[in-house]
Amino acid sequence: MQAPVLRKLFLGYIQVHILHHAKQEPVFGAWMMEELARHGFEISAGTLYPILHGLTKHGLLTVENRNVDGKIRKYYHITSEGEEVLAQAKIRIQELTREL
Repeated sequence: MQAPVLRKLFLGYIQVHILHHAKQEPVFGAWMMEELARHGFEISAGTLYPILHGLTKHGLLTVENRNVDGKIRKYYHITSEGEEVLAQAKIRIQELTREL
């Protein structure tokens, strides 16, 4: 079990990771869960989707519904505000990485 502080820290990393990929191309939940798992972040849909909804609510992502094989899939795109937040996060992460 993760300590609550460590969990909060990892949730922040996950948000930055989502913004990073949404800047490269639109992302959807199942793909994002697989991508995060490749980096050691095993999270459930019940954790991921509230994060995506929160990023959307705060104007960092927009969502587009697409019909894929008869099912609606939500694709998330970064906004200009999301790009600004991502750029600031990268600076802070680089500063911290150099210090560590």
